[in-house]
Formats: sequence, C-alpha cells, structure tokens
Amino acid sequence: MPQLSVIIYGPNAQGHLTELLDSLEARPLPDAEVIVASVGAWARETAEGHAPETVVVPLPEGTGDAAARTAGAARASGRWLHFVHAKDGLPAGAPRLIAERTAELDDSVDVLLLDHVTTTWQTAAAPSRDGRLLGGAGRADLALDEAADLLRLTPLLGTRALRTEFWRAHEEQLTTDDEPYAAHAALLHAGRVACLNQAAYENRVLRPESLPPRTSEHRFALIDRYESLLPLARDRRAARAVLYDLMVRDLVRTFAGEDLPDAVAREFFRRASLAAVRWRPEGHQRPAGIEGVRHALLEEGAYTKYRAFQAANRTRRAARKAVRSRKRQVGAKLRDQQYRRALGRPVDPELAVFAAYWERGVSCNPAAIAAKLAELAPHIHRVWVVNKENAALLPPGTDHVIPGTRRYWETLATAKYLTNNVNFPNAVVKRPDAVHLQTHHGTPLKRMGLDQMEHPAAAKGLDFAALLARIDKWDYSVSANSHSTRMWERAYPARYTSLDYGYPRNDVFYSATAADVRAARERLGIAPGRTAVLYAPTHRDYEAGFTPRLDLAALADRLGEDTVLLVRAHYFYGGAASPLTGLRRSGRIIDVSSYDPVEELCLAADALVTDYSSIMFDYANLDRPIVVYADDWETYRTTRGVYFDLTAEAPGQVARTQQELAEIFLSGAWRDEGAAKARAAFRRRFCEYDDGRAAERVVRRVFLGEPEHALPPMIPLDERTPAPTPEEATA
Repeated sequence: MPQLSVIIYGPNAQGHLTELLDSLEARPLPDAEVIVASVGAWARETAEGHAPETVVVPLPEGTGDAAARTAGAARASGRWLHFVHAKDGLPAGAPRLIAERTAELDDSVDVLLLDHVTTTWQTAAAPSRDGRLLGGAGRADLALDEAADLLRLTPLLGTRALRTEFWRAHEEQLTTDDEPYAAHAALLHAGRVACLNQAAYENRVLRPESLPPRTSEHRFALIDRYESLLPLARDRRAARAVLYDLMVRDLVRTFAGEDLPDAVAREFFRRASLAAVRWRPEGHQRPAGIEGVRHALLEEGAYTKYRAFQAANRTRRAARKAVRSRKRQVGAKLRDQQYRRALGRPVDPELAVFAAYWERGVSCNPAAIAAKLAELAPHIHRVWVVNKENAALLPPGTDHVIPGTRRYWETLATAKYLTNNVNFPNAVVKRPDAVHLQTHHGTPLKRMGLDQMEHPAAAKGLDFAALLARIDKWDYSVSANSHSTRMWERAYPARYTSLDYGYPRNDVFYSATAADVRAARERLGIAPGRTAVLYAPTHRDYEAGFTPRLDLAALADRLGEDTVLLVRAHYFYGGAASPLTGLRRSGRIIDVSSYDPVEELCLAADALVTDYSSIMFDYANLDRPIVVYADDWETYRTTRGVYFDLTAEAPGQVARTQQELAEIFLSGAWRDEGAAKARAAFRRRFCEYDDGRAAERVVRRVFLGEPEHALPPMIPLDERTPAPTPEEATA
C-alpha cells in the first residue's frame, strides 16, 4: 500500500494539467501513486500521454469536481489522499513532503493541513498568510477544539490531505462542488488534525474574465455555505465562534466589494442579516472600530443606514488620501530642493557614509571596514545611516543620520565615500568624484540580480531597469571568492572593479582568541562542556513569515542535556520570531534572532545547522562542522533558483528530515571523517580570499589609494589559522 495517493481531478482548464503532470513526471514520487480523474477528451488524452504508472480514470465532459474526486478516490490504494485540481500545481517535492509527514502520523489523525502558494495571471507563487497559523500549531497533532483558529486557514481542499479511511467514512458529507465548504467540513468532521508548515500546494487563480460570469446565486450560496457549516460546530464553542466571525467577515466583504443591482443587494443584505442574528454565539463580542459598526448594522438589518455609512466612509477616505498625498508632494519637493542645493557644494574628501541591511545599524562588512578605517585613517569622518527605530541601539558616540532628514540628504550629497552592503536609494546621485563601495552581504547560492528574471516569484516585481541604474553607480564590489566574483559580474553587469580581497566581516574568524570565544559563550549563557549548535535558516520567498522548520523542543530533547540550540531567524522577519517564544527549556534552546553581531554567535557555536543561508560560507572559515538541513530543497531550488546543487556540494552532512538530522548528531557523523572531507572541499572553493586581512586591503585600496601590489599579500588557505574551537578555548 502506498503512503499517499495524489488524485488529480477535473478538466484540462487552459492547458494547466499538462504543466502539473510534467512536474510530477520530472520527479519520481517515492511511496506515492498518481490517479488522474480526467474530465473530457482533452484531459484524458493529456493524462494518457504521461508516465505509464499514472492511473487514468476517464470521465465524460461536464462531470463536476465532486464527482471527479469521488471517482478518483475509488481507485486509490494509498493510506492518505491528496486532491489536486487539474488547474493547480504542486511545488517541487511536495508529494514527498506530504508522504513523509503522513508516515509520522497514526490513525487518530484524520487531516493534515498544508501551506500553499498562489499563482495568478499576473503573479507567480505568492506566499500565503497561513504559515504563521500552521507554524504556531507546531507538529503535534491536535483536536480542533484545541486549535479552532485553524478554521481561519484558506479554505482550499488541496491544502488538506485526508486519511483514506476518514474520507470514506465521511465521503457523503464531503462530496460537494463547493470546495470551501468541503475544506471547512473536513476539519469539523476530523477527530484530530496535524500541520505541515511548508508550501505543498499551488493554488492557480484563473483570470475572472476567462471564466463564466458570476450570477447573483453565487452570492447567496455563500450564505447557504455557512448556514450548513455552523450546525456542524453547534457543540464546539470555540469552532463556532471562529466560523461565525468568518461568516460575518465574508458576508460584509461580499456586500461591500461588489457592485450589485439594488434589488439583489437588498435581498443579499436581508438574508445575510438573518444569518448573522440566527447564528450569533451567546456572549459574542463585536470587533472594535469601524468593523464593529458594520457588524452591528448588518445584524440590525439596516440596509439604508449601511449604504449611508459606506458613502460617508468613502468620502472620508478620499479626503484623507488627498491630504496625505499633498503633504507627501510638498515634503518631497522640499527635500529635493535641499538635496539639489547640497549637490552644488564641493565633495568632502574626509567624509565617509556607511549603511548596512537597509539602515538597520552598524553591522556586516561596512562595520568591519569602518572599524579598520578608524584605525588606519582616523582623519576620515564616519557617518552611519540608521533608521529611527534602530538609532537608540547604536554604539555610544556613533555619528549617524536618519533617512529622509535634511542632514541625511546633505551628507549623502557631499560625502566622498559611500559604503553599503545593499544599494542606496534610487534618488542618490552618483557624483563624478565620489566613490561608491558595494560590499554585498553573502556568497550567492540563490539567484541574484538579473538572474532573478527567470524566477518571478523570487523577484516579486523587482524593477530591473532601476536595479541596473543603481549598480551603474558602483565603483568597487567586494568579493569573498571567485565564485562570487563571477556571479556578481553575471547578475550585476556594470563597469565596477571587483575587489577579490575576502569579506571584512570574516576577519574576526582569524583574529579572535580563546578568550574571545569563551567570552562569547559566557554572554550567551552556554555552560562549559556543552555543545552549542547554531540553527540559522534562511528566508523563503514562498513563505509569509518565519516559523521554525524543525520541532525545536523535540530536537533539544533528542539531543540531550549537553546540547544547546542557538536559534536565529532571518533578519527579513525582524522581531517576528514569535514561534520561538516559550521554547527555552532549561537553557537548552536560546532565541538569538536579535543578537548582534552574528559573527560572535559563530565563534560561540561548536557546529552550524542551516539550510540555504549564506552564513554557511562565512562559518566555514572557522573550519568547524556544518550540517545542511534541506527538507524542501526541490521547492527552494525551483522557486528561488540556485547557482549550484548544494546537496551535492555541501560543506558537511545533509539531512532531509528531522529524524535524519538528529541521527547525524547522535551518531557523531556531524564531525566524522566524511564531514571533514566535504568541509575541506567547500572551504577550498568558498573561503578562497578570507584570511583575516580583508578590511585592511579594502581600506588601503579604496580610502587610502594604495596600489594593488602594496596591499597585504593573501595568506594561502593551508597556512591560515582560524579562531580556536570552543573545546580548544576551554581546554
């Protein structure tokens, strides 16, 4: 019996079935079978033209979705069913992820909830907002009463894998062409549910103008849907409250968002009002503010008042928008005048501007360069660009400017040197006698710059013409290895000079002493003798927020009392690492998402666990063990695009599941001879220029104007001595 039956159903709408089957055929499915309940001749011919192991169930033209699902399920032999509409898609590796996750579940779990991405005729693979709910639920199976908010997940049947026996027990109740009803009903009938916080479904939204027009009956069907669902939650107080909130929200949005004929609008409002009153839970509190007023008017059935309220709101919003727009125009004109006047002044040869990570503070390569500049050229004044929120966190005495202020524009206009690890704003003018130094902030595994044009989900509307205008301002580009140099030249084609000197931020990995390593561990509260593992996952373009891809509590328990997990969320998520809250267990899990500098975390860690983050290239300079946790490599590689196959050229052991990861540490494979050999090859390729003197080379070449031959020579890799390991530092 296969673990999973993937049931593809429906007509070959706009040819998308071909893409779906091609994607499945390109990646063999372990422990899964594919059944195509093909509606119509085109779908049948398409399905029969693919892999011979695909089971095709031909259905006549016009067969509804519910009947097609039922026909496909009748042929299924898997323990779990995953219904996939023929118009939709499956991210690379999704069936494998689902099969592996369901294999962990016993028969008390009826539904596995999945995350998804959405593709429209305008956008590709946009992340959903479901990730936080799924991540908050964790990996433990739950009764719906324990997690009623899961009803707020997007009601797509494709984001629910159903245990086959559960489906067959409730097939009659779940067989409906109203997909959102079936998606909600599956949860309401389930005994227990579990979650997979990974994008395992692609919801493709077809252009409305390409579909049959909606009728008034479609609007009324929304009311009928909730009136059928709410009785299923009659004895579930929390679930009923959530469903009621969803109903009122959807009814209000439908009424407000569509230009309905008055007679239809009045009838919809009347029926919606009756449903809102009939199903309102005892003691239910309306939301505050304008939304609460809408709810009250709906329950009152006050159609005329509601329309007047809508009109007043539209007028008020238009007035506020006009005022804000005028203020922005006046402010922008004033700032532009100030900046233009400042550009008329001479460039100050002793003024240098630094910024990092979109004005987050003093960090990364710019920080290391600024520190070395203070040592070698103290006469050059250093000014940091820092946003208002982070200004209070600056080291004492740091001169800084806030973006958008008058001094900000005057400083940018007159500085001789402008250093950043990202780009300065488009409005910044490149003066002929100014020097722009681009330091970057990682070694590229994922596609960057112009190479993102082939991956629109990752580019997310990036203005490539504006990008080219920004890189044309660069005079120098810092590189840590020849791979980076080649990729920067490809992704950012311009006339800058590549400085193949190493990354200044990595100098500390060669200058730090045993005392520095001990001090870093003491600041983090790592007791002597414990193994500290830094877990630093990267950002995913197909996820809305950060949720750990590991069950950290379970992993900590498995690794034992002598192991400490240092968990660092990607900086894109700011302080949003809320799923880490409450996971500190006897000091064995420490949230270091806001801890700076990250280089100090690396010095304190005995090993690194990461997925596709560029931190691995920096950490490799320490010549300490690295384990790659690549649970969604196929999805990441396809969605984001990569420059090489990390799983084949990893800096150490590779785990695809949490169990494999735990075994790598428990067996000692994380630091065995095979891991050391892989790390050595990785270091030869990616630690090519880092030797502890990168910042000095940059300062002497860019700020002091010394010729290339006068710079400190590169130390050969086999002659470099990285910082002591924690074990060596405490010996």
